[in-house]
This record gives sequence, C-alpha cells and structure tokens, in this order.
Amino acid sequence: MDLKFRVFAYISKPVHEVFEAVADPAQLSHYFTTGGAKGRLEEGATVTWDFHDFPGAFPVYVTEVVPDERIVLEWKANEQGENVPDYRTTVTMAFKPTDDGRTMVEIAEEGWRETPTGLKASYGNCMGWAQMLAALKAWAEHGINLREGMYR
Repeated sequence: MDLKFRVFAYISKPVHEVFEAVADPAQLSHYFTTGGAKGRLEEGATVTWDFHDFPGAFPVYVTEVVPDERIVLEWKANEQGENVPDYRTTVTMAFKPTDDGRTMVEIAEEGWRETPTGLKASYGNCMGWAQMLAALKAWAEHGINLREGMYR
C-alpha cells in the first residue's frame, strides 16, 4: 500500500493572490500556522512553522518553488510510536488558474512508512491539509481566520 493522499479546493481569487497567501509567512500565520510562520517559502529555504495544536516550532524544508504554480516541501513525518525512525514526507502544493478567474489549489502528501502508525499519521495530515484549504479559502476570500480558537 502506497500511503499518500490528495485534497483540493477552489479559491475565488487570482492564482498570484492565492500563491502569496501560502508563500508569505505573514499571511500564512493569520489563517494556518496558529503559532506563527517564519521565513518565506522559497526554493532551498528552511522555514519554521508553529501550531498551537502541535506546540514547538519545527523546520519545513522547501525543495522546489515555481511562482504561482507549485511549492514542494518536506517535513518530519508525524508518526508516533516506539522505534519510529526520523524521516520526512513530501508535500506538493499546486496552484492552477481556472477560466473563470478562480484558483484550484491541490495539496498532495506522500512518503509515510507502510505501518499502522504511518497510516494513522497520514490520516491526521490529510485532515490538517483539508482544514488548511478551508482556512485559506476563508482568509483569501473574506479575511476570516477559521482556526482562531480552534485548538485552545
């Protein structure tokens, strides 16, 4: 079994605005990284993200950026358990303009170990990325932070 998933959403804003809402740490901190983001998502950068539900900033390694099209990053797999080795999963965010001026954002993640705890970790991240897309939509379209108070 290859543990990977894909989630997507349509955002009613032009692709450049949506891309910037993800790449810019100030914007990302308003609706997703509830504890803050430090560093712009640029190819070769190591940035930090912090979440109230997973306290303690952790590194995010940006491996590829094509402005207004794609961001690829790696981060430590959130697999819990005894004797779990440190390893990373790969997250690919794709930004695609639509004919009606909206943006389709697709987020895919892969690379977990094929174990029960790897499967559980992948489900947790799938939930998190789906929430991120909902929060991105609310933020980009209406300036609303859906995650405020969600985990405290």
